[in-house]
Amino acid sequence: MSKSIENQPRSVSQVDQYEKCSWQFYLQRVERVVPRPAAWSFQGTAFHSAAEKFEKEFREPSEEEMVQLFSDQYSVLVNKAMQQEPDLSRWMTANKKPAGQDIEDRYRLGQDQVQDYVRWSRENQPEIWVEGSDLWDGHDISEAPMYDLNQGLELYFKVELGGVVVRGYIDQLVTEDDGSVRVRDLKTGSSKSHFQLETYAVAVRKQFGEEVNRGDWYFGKTGKLSRPVDLSKVTEDQVAARFVEMDQGVKAGRFEAKPGYDCNFCSVSHACSYFRSR
Repeated sequence: MSKSIENQPRSVSQVDQYEKCSWQFYLQRVERVVPRPAAWSFQGTAFHSAAEKFEKEFREPSEEEMVQLFSDQYSVLVNKAMQQEPDLSRWMTANKKPAGQDIEDRYRLGQDQVQDYVRWSRENQPEIWVEGSDLWDGHDISEAPMYDLNQGLELYFKVELGGVVVRGYIDQLVTEDDGSVRVRDLKTGSSKSHFQLETYAVAVRKQFGEEVNRGDWYFGKTGKLSRPVDLSKVTEDQVAARFVEMDQGVKAGRFEAKPGYDCNFCSVSHACSYFRSR
């Protein structure tokens, strides 16, 4: 087994994948099987880029600019994937939709979601957390040079939990009225992970020293926030336990296949003998 996978930092996505099907983890992260492309992935990436830029530029860009940014990046990602895998029958789609139609539909859907996000953000004015923001009391933080600000947007963290190095990016940190911060994840689809929010809460407390009591998701499908998730009682030990268990499993070479319904949405099923034998 590749030594790199044994020693590399862990992430929420690694834990989620390992727990769902550790054989999928093995195929993708150890054997390096190239995943089948999916338009929903490119839609999500392009949406996040537009939302991040909009917030980093203090909500000044127009709806048209953000929609164009999404459109351009989505097209680049799709075209690159089509060069690598021109056979659209091998692409992953939802509801057995032809890949070509799915690509077109998600292009339009993503544009609508970006437009909805811009309108929602301007209407609700969430206060994006900024590291050391107390130093800007009484001053317009938007006048600070961009490179001087560590904003809570695609915020990188790297912490040690239970002896395991864990890293990742948090979509947004939002300052609450009581001075605490809320972790927020942006979703263009419907899947969500409480463990993701729990990990983010622990990481923010540990690395940035901020109080985190709640988290939520912004859903592109509805243009609204989810109900708040209570994170006040989530402890570092609770979150660390899952990372430790996963890390130990990888180092011990424990990779168990779990054939079932989720195989239909597995991006490396084309290289899986368990899937083909079902």
